[in-house]
Amino acid sequence: MAEESNTTANIVKLSDEEAVKEIVINSIFNLWKTVNNLTRLRPSRRERYRVTIFGSARAQPESFAYAQVKQLAKSLAEMDCDIVTGGGPGLMQAANEGATEGGHSKGSQSIGIRVDLPFEQTVNPFVETGHQHETFFSRLHHFAIASDAFVIVPGGVGTTLEAMMVWQLIQVGHIRKDTPLIFLGKMWDGLLDWSRTQFLQWKLTNPEDTDIPYCVHTPEEAIALLQKDHKNWLKEQSPHTKRSNHEN
Repeated sequence: MAEESNTTANIVKLSDEEAVKEIVINSIFNLWKTVNNLTRLRPSRRERYRVTIFGSARAQPESFAYAQVKQLAKSLAEMDCDIVTGGGPGLMQAANEGATEGGHSKGSQSIGIRVDLPFEQTVNPFVETGHQHETFFSRLHHFAIASDAFVIVPGGVGTTLEAMMVWQLIQVGHIRKDTPLIFLGKMWDGLLDWSRTQFLQWKLTNPEDTDIPYCVHTPEEAIALLQKDHKNWLKEQSPHTKRSNHEN
C-alpha cells in the first residue's frame, strides 16, 4: 500500500500546467546532458586527417576564388586528407569538387554537413558522404568534433560565424590548442587586424589568443601550414606513438 501511495504521489496531471512545464524543461535539459556526454567519445584512431573548409555559398564556378578553393581541396585530398564542407553551393561545392578529383586514388572522403535552409534545398553533387542537421547549433558542433583543421576562405556572415566559433573553441580548450585555424584571402586581413588591435586595446582577451588564427593569401601557404600539422597528426595516430605515450 505504501509503494502504491508513493507512485500516486509522483503522478502529474496534465491539468497542472506548471508541473507539466517543469517536467518538460527538466527533460530537455537532461537530453542535452546526454548528448554532451556522448560527444565526449572519440575514435581511438581516425583513418584520415580531416580539413574543414568554410566559405561562401554565392561564389560562381567560373570565379577565381572557386578555382583556388578547388585546387586547395584537391591538393589536400592528394595528401590523403578528408575534406569537410557545409555541403552547399559556391565555395563549398568547389572544395567538395576538388576533394573528389584529388581523393579517388587515396580513398579520401568528400563530406558535407548540411543544415535545412529554404534557399538551399539540395546538397552539391560532389558530396560523397552527407549529414543533415535541423539547427545551426548542432551542425556547428558536428564540424567541431569531426575536424582536425579549419580553413576559412572568402565568405559572408555565415562563414564569419563559423570562423569565430572555432576561434573561441580553440581559445577555451574545447578544441586542441594547436588546431590550425587558417584564414585564406586578403579580405580577412582587416578583420584579424581589427580583432588584435581592439581586443588588446580594451584588454578583452589575452595576447596569445590573438595569435591563434593564421592569415595567408595563397593556397600554397595554407597547405604548408597543414602539412606540418598533418605530419604531427600521423605520428600521434601510429600505434608505436600511442604505446610510448602510455608507457611514459
